[in-house]
Amino acid sequence: MRIHADGGPEVLVLEEVADPEPKPGEVLVRLRASALNHLDVWIRKGLPSVPKPRILGADGAGIVEALGADVDGFEPGEPVVINPGIEAGDGTIHVIGEHGDGTNAELIAVPATNVHPIPDGLSFAEAAAFPLVFETAYRMLVTRAHLREGEWVLLWGIGSGVSTAGLAIAKALGARTIVTSSSDEKLARARALGADASVNHASGDVKAAVKEATAGHGADIVVEHVGDATWRTSLDVAAREGRIAVCGATSGPNPPAALHRIW
Repeated sequence: MRIHADGGPEVLVLEEVADPEPKPGEVLVRLRASALNHLDVWIRKGLPSVPKPRILGADGAGIVEALGADVDGFEPGEPVVINPGIEAGDGTIHVIGEHGDGTNAELIAVPATNVHPIPDGLSFAEAAAFPLVFETAYRMLVTRAHLREGEWVLLWGIGSGVSTAGLAIAKALGARTIVTSSSDEKLARARALGADASVNHASGDVKAAVKEATAGHGADIVVEHVGDATWRTSLDVAAREGRIAVCGATSGPNPPAALHRIW
C-alpha cells in the first residue's frame, strides 16, 4: 500500500512493487500483521511530507523469509516482531514507514537488530499492535521523565495508543494514574485496566480531579500529546518539580507558553 502524493485516504494505492532484498545485516520479514498508528495518518496527509512513492506502516509482525549476509540467530519461518525505531548512528531514530518504506506490504527488509522473536502465546496481531506506542511511552515515562514508584501520572486521552501503553507501563512500575477521555466507556475500560482515577475532560474538571486524587500534590508526570487544547491545564496540574513529556500536538503545536508556571 503506497502513496504517491499527500492527501486523504484516496491517495492510498494498492500496487505491485519489486520484492525487497535483504542487505548485509538485514532480515527479510514476510508480514502477517501490520498495525495502523496515527503517525500513518499524519504521513499520508503530508505532516511531514516524505519522499514518494512510500509504503506506509511503522508496526508489523510476521515470519523470517530470508537473511542477509552476516546475520545469524534467526531461522527461516521463525515468528518475529519488528521494532520500528532504527538507530541512525548519529543519535537520531528513523521510524519505519516515515523515513523509509514500511509494513503495509507483504515483505520488508529491516536491520537484524530491529527484529525480535515473538514470545509464546502472542499472536501476530497482538505483536504488531505493540511496538511503536510502547517504545514511545517507555521513552517518555522512563528514559526522559525518570518515573519513580508511587508517583502520580496524568494520561490525556486514554483511548490513544500511547496513553494506553503509558497506563500499562506506569502500573507495572508502581506508579498511580489519572486518565482522561471524552468517552465514559473508555474511562470504564481504563479503570478495569488499573487506572486509579479518571475524569471526562469534556464534561468534567480535570484540574479539580487531579487535585482531589493527589490530595493537592499534583501530577508528577503528564503524558502530553494533545497540544493546544490541553497544554495550559497540563502546566496547571503539574506538581512542583513535575515533568511534562510531549510526543505530539494533535490539537495544535503552539499553545500559550505560560512561563510563570514553568519557572
